[in-house]
Amino acid sequence: MKNFPFSTKQHRYIMNLTFHYIGGFHMVIPKYPEVPHLMKKQIEEITEIAFLKESTPQQCDAIFVFGGSHPGNWQTPLHAYQQGLGAQIIVTGGTSLHGMKHPNWNYGELSESEVIVNKLIEHGVPEDAIIFEKNSLHSIANVIEAKKIFDFTTINSLLFVCKSLGAGRQYRVLKKHLPKHITCIPYTFDTSFDGDFIINRYNWMENEKSRSIIFGEYLRNVCYGRKGGIEPPEKEIEGLEKYVVYYQHLA
Repeated sequence: MKNFPFSTKQHRYIMNLTFHYIGGFHMVIPKYPEVPHLMKKQIEEITEIAFLKESTPQQCDAIFVFGGSHPGNWQTPLHAYQQGLGAQIIVTGGTSLHGMKHPNWNYGELSESEVIVNKLIEHGVPEDAIIFEKNSLHSIANVIEAKKIFDFTTINSLLFVCKSLGAGRQYRVLKKHLPKHITCIPYTFDTSFDGDFIINRYNWMENEKSRSIIFGEYLRNVCYGRKGGIEPPEKEIEGLEKYVVYYQHLA
């Protein structure tokens, strides 16, 4: 797209691209896309798409854990299990495509799921309450590989664990790739990108980097939905169409 309103600084993103492989194609969306001026209504709509609507956790037939190296990836499902929100835990995650690990990661070459499982067992979750896979490299593969080890047609509800800022995208992954009758309920944890500012649905607009991260999540939800990798949002946000078109054309 010619004359797209990017600054010189924005073009440096090529050094820090996030590659997402979805069902045979890849999308290239920068980790920190430049954010246009956003109206109040647009902010509210982005929040709901990225974080989902606020909801109360409830008991489900199983707990699904998306892969990741953040301590929240094992602490959160542990808490859910201890609260009686699910009797079976499905853990996913090999090594992510970008290869980056949380600063507290000191588990060498172990897969993300192996670390999560070890931590759950260490903290009292029975081994027979956990099943896991360690081959997936991204969130869609988390679900696809999980389907090889668990029969999702046997359940009606699923509590899924992930970062709060990615809840919308992970929800749409599940809705795209699992049986349609399953109710998917988020059970999330907030994260920090620099060890200090913790991003949540209420404060993401207060920081330049967090604005960029959440705007990037909006772009992924819409672009991946358009490409068919995930269930698309119910509607796209008016006034942001040219940004979506630009990034979609990078695929």
